[in-house]
Amino acid sequence: MSALQQLHTMTTIVADTGDLSAIARLKPIDATTNPSLITKALIHPDNQAMLSETMSRHQGNVDTVIDELTIQSGCNIWELIEGRVSTEVDARLSYDTKATIDKALEFIDAYQKAGVDSERVLIKMAATWQGIEAARYLETQNIHCNLTLLFGQHQAVACADAGVTLISPFVGRILDWQKRQQSRQNVPVSEDMGVQSVKLIYQYFKQHCYATQVMGASFRSVEQILALAGCDLLTIAPDLIDELAMMEIDVTRQLSPSMSMDLAAMKKVSLTQEEFSNAYQQDKVTQNLLPKGIDGFIGARDELAKALAAMRD
Repeated sequence: MSALQQLHTMTTIVADTGDLSAIARLKPIDATTNPSLITKALIHPDNQAMLSETMSRHQGNVDTVIDELTIQSGCNIWELIEGRVSTEVDARLSYDTKATIDKALEFIDAYQKAGVDSERVLIKMAATWQGIEAARYLETQNIHCNLTLLFGQHQAVACADAGVTLISPFVGRILDWQKRQQSRQNVPVSEDMGVQSVKLIYQYFKQHCYATQVMGASFRSVEQILALAGCDLLTIAPDLIDELAMMEIDVTRQLSPSMSMDLAAMKKVSLTQEEFSNAYQQDKVTQNLLPKGIDGFIGARDELAKALAAMRD
């Protein structure tokens, strides 16, 4: 079997793309996107007529158009997969619990009106304290959440305590940060802080029997992916999926609930908002990457808004 086929026996493989042709070809169980990927897919020349028609129907209201296009993209992806599709709330709402909840409810209502089973939708938001609290409430309403832009153990602990369905720790972005901080061009996977972070989170969740799933994300290489074989889910870009499909090597499971139980016991904690804030202030990785990630997603939305505004004008 190829490395990809072996990985499938240990981990749920998720396609990290908004490209419908790639999703149709790869046939993943789940699919996850972010504003950058959705923007890239929507501004493709093949979609210009659809964008123009949507703008006309909403009389040029860019925010309304972007929300509708987001849902339409989710519906299109949903039709191609058997599992769940993640739909991200506007990153501008990342520090507003109520606004995040309201937008999530609006998205779920739109999906239901489109005939999409909301059980197969994950509402995606940044793992700020406000985003995690929004997810805590939404989960009580049987609305499943995917907390993204997750870089620190304190974020993961708070997500598990809030009962969120899924978290997406960003492996590659942590590695990028590590390389900059350590002035290194290459970091062996055994020293990769992104890989180590996911392993630590997985260990904590399994030792304390949390239902929250761990989905490694933002990969830079197949070596990072294989170092997390056995993680609940891995969301992988199409080019790396293709690379795994071409590899003929033996894949060794690196993570499992039983393996986690054999490791040193980790103390279970529950963080107050003040403790969460203190942990954030002590975590240089999250301090740097979380706001930068939010700004990046806002920038992607702004890019789409500019393209739509140009059509309107």
